[in-house]
Amino acid sequence: MDILWAEHSALTAREVGRLIADRDLAPTTVMTVLDRLTRKGFLERTRDGRAWRYEPAESRDAYIAELMLEALDLTGDRSAALTRFAQAVSGPEAEILRRALTELEEE
Repeated sequence: MDILWAEHSALTAREVGRLIADRDLAPTTVMTVLDRLTRKGFLERTRDGRAWRYEPAESRDAYIAELMLEALDLTGDRSAALTRFAQAVSGPEAEILRRALTELEEE
């Protein structure tokens, strides 16, 4: 996913395999992982000749936000979890949250 998010363009399995510098993976392994990520909804693919081109279904930010919402669903007390989260963020991060909430209130 990191490679596809970083490239900002649809890539073939072969291209993804070349960009994975720290591993010597068989092309079929890369294709299998990309296919599974597609079936799970993390990637979208389009035909390009005999190959498929893969790209993320969502931005990294959207994916992380979804993970955060799923984590909130796991708690029995969302208010307590949100309060704890707000207490743990840095000053600049808290300011970003304030601005985002203000913008939502103004809409």
